[in-house]
Amino acid sequence: MSAPLSGIRVVDFTRVLAGPHCTKTLRDLGADVIKIEPPAGDVGRAGVPYVDNMSLYFVQQNAGKRNISLDLNYPEAREVVKELCRSADVIVENFRPGTLARFGLGFEDIVQTNPRAVYVSMSGYGQSGPWRNRPAFAPTVQAETGLTAINVDHYGDALADVRNDSCSHADVYTGLQGVIAVLAGLQHRERTGRGQHVDVSMAATMLSANERAGALMSGLETNGEPYALGAPESPIFELPDGRRLTIASSPVFTPTFLSYCAMMRRTDLLKRPEYATPELRAQNLKPLLDEVRAWILTFSDLDELQAQVSEAGLAIGVVRTTAELAESEWAAHWGAVVEVDDRNGGRLRMPGAPWRFGDAVLPAPGLPYFQGESNEDILHELGWNPADIDSLRASGVLRSRRSAAGAFD
Repeated sequence: MSAPLSGIRVVDFTRVLAGPHCTKTLRDLGADVIKIEPPAGDVGRAGVPYVDNMSLYFVQQNAGKRNISLDLNYPEAREVVKELCRSADVIVENFRPGTLARFGLGFEDIVQTNPRAVYVSMSGYGQSGPWRNRPAFAPTVQAETGLTAINVDHYGDALADVRNDSCSHADVYTGLQGVIAVLAGLQHRERTGRGQHVDVSMAATMLSANERAGALMSGLETNGEPYALGAPESPIFELPDGRRLTIASSPVFTPTFLSYCAMMRRTDLLKRPEYATPELRAQNLKPLLDEVRAWILTFSDLDELQAQVSEAGLAIGVVRTTAELAESEWAAHWGAVVEVDDRNGGRLRMPGAPWRFGDAVLPAPGLPYFQGESNEDILHELGWNPADIDSLRASGVLRSRRSAAGAFD
């Protein structure tokens, strides 16, 4: 058995998060990913914390990708990259629109010598249109597409209380949409023999990922139910031992209120006038949640609590840290944590693959390559002889270094 994307070669021009998350996923599915890194290095290498000379942020998004580092300001570097692109199945980039075209490496350039290439461009607002040249980072795109407004509405609109979500949803979701674009492009090529350019927008991704977008764009909200009334979607409760948990969905929402009552076996709450409508339940939310809290505190055994909650069609989740999840029996069973060589005699813990295939074997976790570590290997594959490779290095076309902050070799 081989990996699902075994035999697929990806040329990776990406940096930081959205693009690297896309190409790392392709690598974990078995593709041979060649990362092209500029002399200054991927900004992701500056992500803290470090273990010795390795950024854990960089390792998580780039382990397993071979690495060649060139200065595209040199014509010789551009020729090397064009050679790589001629043999590529997939090319992925997340520069501002038009950046690679200025180096003769845009889709219209590549398609002349590789009409089968699936060329995926990820950007904030797309390759064309009035916002195409706007810089885009996850917090700014999340602000532009409604996520920040949802958080403000949920947590309060006083500037002292407003916080952007600390998770880079726009980057990670766009990276996954990039994977979908690659897989669809490869399937289209299988049928037609032709590659194509796929434009993936962070803003469009965030709009499509918002399950309430249709209602919000239509000005309908959620018909007076918990979100519109400012009630917590999934309230947090505390167990007798101090652990915290959440129950999915709010008791303000009418069907869920019925489930909460069934869960607690408190049909008397259905007859309380202060809980008769969503609006009244929102107004009297504190005493309603106090009823739930008091009931939860009667349980000393989490399994017993979970059984009664599940019986009512609801679900609970213990509020854990990422490190705590990594030590759970579920993580051990799934293989949710893998170890990656830290290149200094130790091991780094990283997330494992989110899939299990019945008829394929996924590759083992790969090395986190130093910048330019694969220069010679990749050029040898392209047919370059050692003397010419030495000349490229001496002229500054090829670059390499062993740490994010260290000097070039």
